Amino acid sequence: MASTKMDLPPRPTLFDFHGVSMVKYFTDNWDNVQSFKARPDDILIATYPKAGTTWVSYILDLLYFDDTISDCRSSVPLQERVPFLEISAPHRPKGKDLADQLPTAPRLIKTHLPVQFVPKSFWEQRSKIVYVARNAKDTAVSYFHFGRMNHVHPETGDWSCFLQNFIKGNMVFGSWYQHVNAWWDKKQTYSNIHYMFYEDLIQDSGREIDRLCSFLGLSPTTEQKEHVRAKATFDNMKQNKITNFSTLPLMNQSVSSFYRKGAVGDWKNHFTVAQNEQFDEDYKSKMKNPGLCFRTEI
Repeated sequence: MASTKMDLPPRPTLFDFHGVSMVKYFTDNWDNVQSFKARPDDILIATYPKAGTTWVSYILDLLYFDDTISDCRSSVPLQERVPFLEISAPHRPKGKDLADQLPTAPRLIKTHLPVQFVPKSFWEQRSKIVYVARNAKDTAVSYFHFGRMNHVHPETGDWSCFLQNFIKGNMVFGSWYQHVNAWWDKKQTYSNIHYMFYEDLIQDSGREIDRLCSFLGLSPTTEQKEHVRAKATFDNMKQNKITNFSTLPLMNQSVSSFYRKGAVGDWKNHFTVAQNEQFDEDYKSKMKNPGLCFRTEI
């Protein structure tokens, strides 16, 4: 194990990138990412980190390709089937190159980019976009544990330090508040965005899969939908080497599992009363849109 650790790159540092906190692993390939040539049938899965990206990616992969997966593709990990557009990290191919080489139609591509950073071709081609949002408190907790084990992110510090940085927007991919609000605003002018909530998926994944199919113009049978729902449960995805990121050396899952809890309301095990009061006060000042409502428990 020691030799593997020595091969890991040093943790990156945050810097301001056009008004958004970023690290080099998501900006090093910037010009190529920005000139990415989207297609009309591409589907972009857009999220702030730790909002259910992998879950929705897998649901879409199953809906489109589960019946057609050849033996050679059945062992391809999800991060290659649904590439992470902007990533440019050591020991792995660039996400943009993987997206260019996808043999599937539609191509499923994921991003954490704030809406203003999405390559122009997605808008020009009228590509469909599935945006998934999760409540801020659970996102902060999940992001904290993710940062502890993921070497393409900066050192997290302790929980209270991390939470203050989250409130200030000093996170990779910037402020949660700006991210979810700007994508919500974009939905009002760009009709090909389907805006989903993690909490709704947890509460009734069958209903959310129905809504997703309706947006995408898919009409799977009841049996097919049930099959997708059953394969894409938290426990199944945690055990499945295709979806559990167990092959990525940059993630040390002995520190924290990529699939930790997948629950709504785990923030209550982390926030102190004082932290919660401060967070709620700050939240009210930043979340003014009455149409955009999050649930912190279900």
